[in-house]
Amino acid sequence: MTTTELPSRATAPEPAGDAGIPAHVDVLVVGAGISGIDAAHHLTTRFPERSFVVLDALPARGGTWWTHRYPGVRSDSDLFTFGYSFKPWRGPSIATADEILAYLDEVVEESGLGPRIHHQHRVTAASWSTEERRWTVEVTREDTGEQLRLTAGFLWMCQGYYDHRRAHTPEWPGLDRFGGTVVHPQHWPDDLDTTGKRVVVIGSGATAATVVPALAQTAAHVTMLQRSPTFFIARPKTHELAVTLRALDVPEEWTHEILRRAHIAEGDELQRMSFESPEELRAFLVEEMRPLLPEGFDVDRHFSPTYRPWQQRLAVLPDGDLFAALREGTASVVTDTIETFTETGIRLASGEELEADVVVTATGFDLSVFGDVAFTVDGEPVVFPERVTWRGIMITGVPNMAYVFGYFRHSWTLRADLVSAFVCRLFEHMAERGASVVVPRLRPEDADMPLLPWADPDNFNAGYVMRSQHLLFKRGDREPWTHLKEYVEERDSLPAADLDDGLVYS
Repeated sequence: MTTTELPSRATAPEPAGDAGIPAHVDVLVVGAGISGIDAAHHLTTRFPERSFVVLDALPARGGTWWTHRYPGVRSDSDLFTFGYSFKPWRGPSIATADEILAYLDEVVEESGLGPRIHHQHRVTAASWSTEERRWTVEVTREDTGEQLRLTAGFLWMCQGYYDHRRAHTPEWPGLDRFGGTVVHPQHWPDDLDTTGKRVVVIGSGATAATVVPALAQTAAHVTMLQRSPTFFIARPKTHELAVTLRALDVPEEWTHEILRRAHIAEGDELQRMSFESPEELRAFLVEEMRPLLPEGFDVDRHFSPTYRPWQQRLAVLPDGDLFAALREGTASVVTDTIETFTETGIRLASGEELEADVVVTATGFDLSVFGDVAFTVDGEPVVFPERVTWRGIMITGVPNMAYVFGYFRHSWTLRADLVSAFVCRLFEHMAERGASVVVPRLRPEDADMPLLPWADPDNFNAGYVMRSQHLLFKRGDREPWTHLKEYVEERDSLPAADLDDGLVYS
């Protein structure tokens, strides 16, 4: 597998104005995916007088929905909550990447955001000056190599949470001698044809659950090779309530809100059960799967994980498509570990050998801390593992910077919407105080506060989280220094959060 690396740049930065971008903006939004478009919409509607631009390193909008091109790529959350609160979703509950991109294009057009968004502009460094009360931002044009510089009063980091350039692939013995094709879903080649071929998909998460049934339609056979199981849940691609409401010609805005509330309620109940009665939820999930699988299928071995339900994400199967492929015999599941790759496939710890023409390494991704931007404050590098989050939105000692990180168990966009509304409320509060700078700082009573890892593995222990803990900032054991809460906790608390608690203005 090849990875995309940025070439070295030796040319001096040019003023941003030379590239059609203002030399200074009130707000710089980094990222033009779900979060960045959300932020830009809120800025346009709430603060039309403020100047802002959106810079994105990718060639087009959409973030993960532009990067991922593997067969069958789709949402693993319902679109009534993954869509924006201000823009009704009119399609099926589970949507393809193309449908999601078309939806984002509508938001960009309707909000007049097109001229504000600049693609192939990678932010590489951001330096805060207390004296100048602004950020100086270094930018690389990915298409030309040109170096740009602009200043901004406020940084809004919406770049997402994983590395788009480098995927996570373990080092397996013998991989270099395998004679077939190895591909990671994050870097799917346009010309890869698996028709009539034997395919092994390594992994069992949301990506594997998507790509296996998609490839099984034309491949000779697809084997999902998993080290450990994942909880799957089958749901209709189109929610029956949406069908009923649309048949009654209910306005789309009403349908959107009703379905949004229905999906949130279901998610809240699954989340509640995961903490209060996990074994009851486990039994429910396993028994939901059993009748959809081939007769005699070993559900306990292949689809009953050792971890608590929702300690990692539930993988949603639209219309149970993975189960259908298993019933039809076009796909199978093997739960084992890899001993070594061979010239013709994979030999497992059990001694079994899987013959393969193509191996798909659906082994996940690695977190990227604020897009790997190098931050400095008054000339001092910001070492994020030494900093603490403020409500999962700001970072101690980093002025005029907010970031978006969504939910693990609900749709990402639900929190992006909440954070956008919060940042707008913060701007209003700053204006009322006559302040141009806001920075989180630990209070005197927090001097002895224990600093905890970014995530609690007892709460959520996905591999990409555990691999990246050492790179990430910390959390405290009290408000406002906590984060990674659930939507049921934040939908009321975040809009009411005290803007003077742990925040210092000047």
